[in-house]
Amino acid sequence: MARSLVVKVTHALDHPERAHIGCNVAAVALASGLTVHVFLAVEGVRLAQPDVPEQLKLADAPPIAELLDALYAAATVTVCTPCASRRGLSETDFRAGTQLAGSARFVELATAEAATALVY
Repeated sequence: MARSLVVKVTHALDHPERAHIGCNVAAVALASGLTVHVFLAVEGVRLAQPDVPEQLKLADAPPIAELLDALYAAATVTVCTPCASRRGLSETDFRAGTQLAGSARFVELATAEAATALVY
């Protein structure tokens, strides 16, 4: 069975460094050949909004928008449905390719055989 990495990102503009680290780790895992699942929760759901990544700047780091482009191209990106709803966001507020699911999906991915889960 192929190894996979599930990265839950719970921050965006509220804590750019944590958001960036989560996305960077996911992108590095993807480049290393792992199957990657990104689960955006709490404020992290905002990373799936088309205009938000461009607002997130971090010194000495690749643009988070580029990391997200790579993740959307080759990983699965899922937004926590209740987290989005609490912020007044719906499927039409997110970029194409974004999946919506609740905690059951995160648990399914995180407990799969050969999976490792990280939370940022």
